[in-house]
Amino acid sequence: MKVLVADDSGIMRKIIIRSLKAVGVSDIVEVANGQEAIDAYKVSPVDLILTDWNMPEKSGLEVVTEIRALGSQVPIIMVTTGAQKGQWISAIRAGVDDYLIKPFEADDLRAKLNKFVPV
Repeated sequence: MKVLVADDSGIMRKIIIRSLKAVGVSDIVEVANGQEAIDAYKVSPVDLILTDWNMPEKSGLEVVTEIRALGSQVPIIMVTTGAQKGQWISAIRAGVDDYLIKPFEADDLRAKLNKFVPV
């Protein structure tokens, strides 16, 4: 499984990557903002995307919208510290498949990943 991790926090990317590796995922592409996520996906499609909600250049919501506009059905999990109900409605309408609330444990991540691609 190849996973794209998009988060502007280097520390959070390391935590997510460490959690991915703990559940057996080693093919990981990491990017620091929304535009890099879109560019990386266009160059090399992945099996799953984990994207932060709040990022510079393009938000996680914009990442979802643009990747869906490409016709992609890749599973997308929004990783965030929380959001208001209205934000989640917007994310679901844009095509987010699931969400993961920070902080989380590797087992939480595994459960989310298993919904889409067994690990």
